[in-house]
Amino acid sequence: MTDVVVTDVAGAHRFEGRTPDGDLLGVVAYERRGDDVVLTHTEVDPDAEGHGIGTALVRQTLDALREAGSRVVPQCPFVRAFVDAHAEYGDMVIDR
Repeated sequence: MTDVVVTDVAGAHRFEGRTPDGDLLGVVAYERRGDDVVLTHTEVDPDAEGHGIGTALVRQTLDALREAGSRVVPQCPFVRAFVDAHAEYGDMVIDR
């Protein structure tokens, strides 16, 4: 798996996953609703698919949101499947 550096690009309403050299690998788009964050879409560069990029991107996104004290609405099917498979994130999830 390629190393993924994830940062919140608040102005674009998305978390970006990049290589250590800065190449964009994927994004998790979101909408903020107060302290809650609706994760709306995950996308990985087609050339990077199949290398665990999406999983690393979602895990680091959720870790950053947990640290910030946010709760999440996993509207994106990929994020929902990840949360369903990783019970340690279940306490962050709210449904709307």
